[in-house]
Formats: sequence, structure tokens, C-alpha cells
Amino acid sequence: MRHRCPADTAEVAELLITELVTNALVHTDQGAEVSARLAADRLRVEVRDHVSRRPRPYVPTADDGTHGRGLMLVQALADAWGVDVPAQAGGKVVWFELDGALGGRAYEGAYDGAYGARYDGGPA
Repeated sequence: MRHRCPADTAEVAELLITELVTNALVHTDQGAEVSARLAADRLRVEVRDHVSRRPRPYVPTADDGTHGRGLMLVQALADAWGVDVPAQAGGKVVWFELDGALGGRAYEGAYDGAYGARYDGGPA
């Protein structure tokens, strides 16, 4: 992604991906699947897990330590985000989008690249 997006967009995307994957691993204990789609003006990332319970953003207190800030970061940094609960597939998809993914550079071709990876909490 770093060779296709401006550095600041790639850094925000990496931060938000790690937050959503961490949430999926911590709160579902069943792994997660990540996919990303880069279009001419937008990056869309989806993190799917296998529990249909919707995440509930909240404002953490000082006593929460380092927990409870992931969705706040997504809300603050993403241009759009949401949760889809597919009826047939089970589980849920938490997604975000970043505008200007190519930084206003000219874009040629019909690239519709998708990247998928599975994270099960095991060793890389």
C-alpha cells in the first residue's frame, strides 16, 4: 500500500487496520479476515470476524488504561466507517474508507486490487 498511497494515508490506514484487527482478536477470540480495495480516489478496508455482535464505541475513562480507544480513532481519522452484519455469512464486517488514497495523482488503468489476509492470532 505504501507504494500506491501517500505516506500519511498509508500510516493512517495501517493504524486503523491494527485497531480493527486487534478489536476482532480481543473481543471475538475467533480470528479476523482483512481485505482492502484501492480505487482512484478512495481506500476501503474491511475487517470481518465471526461474531455478529456489533461493536459499541464509547468514551474511555482514565481508568481504562490503553483500552477503548480503537473505534474513537476510526471515527476521528476515517472519512467514513460502519458495521455491516451480513445475514447469510454470519459475523460482521467493520469497515472504513479514506478519501484521496492516491493523493490526487493521475491514475491510469482499471486497477481494482484487493488484498486479503487472515489473522488468527497465531505466529506470523
